[in-house]
Amino acid sequence: MKALISVSDKTGILDLAKALHNLKVELVSTGGTAKLLAEQGLPVTEVAQLTEFPEMLDGRVKTLHPKVHGGLLARRDVPEHMAALKEHGIQTIDLLIVNLYPFEATVAKPGCTLEDAIENIDIGGPAMVRSAAKNWKDVAVLTDASQYATVIAELTAHGQVSEKTRFALSVAAFNRISNYDAAISDYLSSYNLEDGTRTEFPAQSNGRFVKLQDLRYGENPHQTAAFYRDLHPAPGSLVTAVQLQGKELSYNNIADADAAWECVKSFNESACVIVKHANPCGVALGANALESYSKAFQTDPTSAFGGIIALNRIVDAAAAQQISKQFVEVLMAPSYSPEALEIFKAKANVRVLQISLSELKAGGTAFEQGRNAQDIKRVGSGLLIQSADNHELQLADLKVVTKVQPTPAQLQDLLFAWKVAKYVKSNAIVFCANGMTMGVGAGQMSRLDSARIASIKAGHAGLSLQNTVVASDAFFPFRDGLDVVVEAGANCVIQPGGSMRDPEVIAAADERGVAMVFSGVRHFRH
Repeated sequence: MKALISVSDKTGILDLAKALHNLKVELVSTGGTAKLLAEQGLPVTEVAQLTEFPEMLDGRVKTLHPKVHGGLLARRDVPEHMAALKEHGIQTIDLLIVNLYPFEATVAKPGCTLEDAIENIDIGGPAMVRSAAKNWKDVAVLTDASQYATVIAELTAHGQVSEKTRFALSVAAFNRISNYDAAISDYLSSYNLEDGTRTEFPAQSNGRFVKLQDLRYGENPHQTAAFYRDLHPAPGSLVTAVQLQGKELSYNNIADADAAWECVKSFNESACVIVKHANPCGVALGANALESYSKAFQTDPTSAFGGIIALNRIVDAAAAQQISKQFVEVLMAPSYSPEALEIFKAKANVRVLQISLSELKAGGTAFEQGRNAQDIKRVGSGLLIQSADNHELQLADLKVVTKVQPTPAQLQDLLFAWKVAKYVKSNAIVFCANGMTMGVGAGQMSRLDSARIASIKAGHAGLSLQNTVVASDAFFPFRDGLDVVVEAGANCVIQPGGSMRDPEVIAAADERGVAMVFSGVRHFRH
């Protein structure tokens, strides 16, 4: 048995080579790796000896040779193939261990030049990987150090790599080549040769996603669906969740859970978000998980039934006891006490997810969490791609435009309301007070209707909107929207501004004796 080793990343390669040698596998390797193995006392044949042709062009040409690709591609069950190998003195290669030049890592470095990128485009490696992966029935191809242990275990136990493993290795190899080529395409498609800059949106977009699971059905039972993650997911995102108990997640569970989780992790303070049909129906801050949940639930107990709950603090026994009194589809938190998990065991169908959250940034401005850099929406035979709405409004960004000035407490509630409105479907109207949503109006064609719905929901929950603050995700085009929220009880408003009728709306606020601030930013969420 013969193994060809050619790796850029040498993690684990010495242990692998030693294990192969102990199993009487003949080792062949390219220059740098061959030198490393020889220094460890392992017998190794350099590729140049195998091909009887020297490496050339600064190593650009070393494995692109019939004695390499013939040995990889020849089918052992085809007599004509084996006869051709014998005629030309070509030996079969049974194992190929290859990882590629670090193109992705190179272009991710600040200051990477086009020349650096080009020099890190591997040619011989992908060619060998494709040859071996195509001939998987006879050749095992390893493209990642995580595969080494499985292959050594099978060789040790059975003297060969199983057909099932060889096929799985082949699929992984083609996936690796696909991702590698996509990374090269993304980079070059975004590069402007004239000035050396890169555009945010390349000429060709190459999506790379890994399937996590098939789903029972999609948004509706007659639709099929599956759940995928980014090739390199952002830390603290939903796809990194560990499900601790409960039924299998559904398509709608996942969509709603993502809305809840992205909202709750935007808060530094202990927070709870309850989502129903992709909209927050209750959001609140509290001293701990119990208090934040209890306040969030008060906003809209009716909609919270069968909702998705996300918390950004540990769920202890007291919080678990309260949450378990309600019908919950999905519960998410960064951690749970052992007592809390015992309580949820009595609710076996509740899907309990744990998602790690990192510490606050210096200064406590936000959780240090990765977020999607881009949002993607599918349209007929196309995609809409945009930079993600990751804008975080600060107190210093607010512009007071009315005679009445908001109090410090109102300013904090305005920031809270604004953050919630960012995650509510447009047109969004959010009433808040004391770090708690009091009424949420979402997804209406008219901003007036969203305001009225928020008032109705507050009434159903037995909440008063008197002296609340209100956030509107986009500007009031006329004064009528302002009049509706003031008549409902709001005395302080945050909106983006930017309408040609801003003076009319500001005058209306002054007339009604309420404070209004402009954020200068719109948060449409369709």
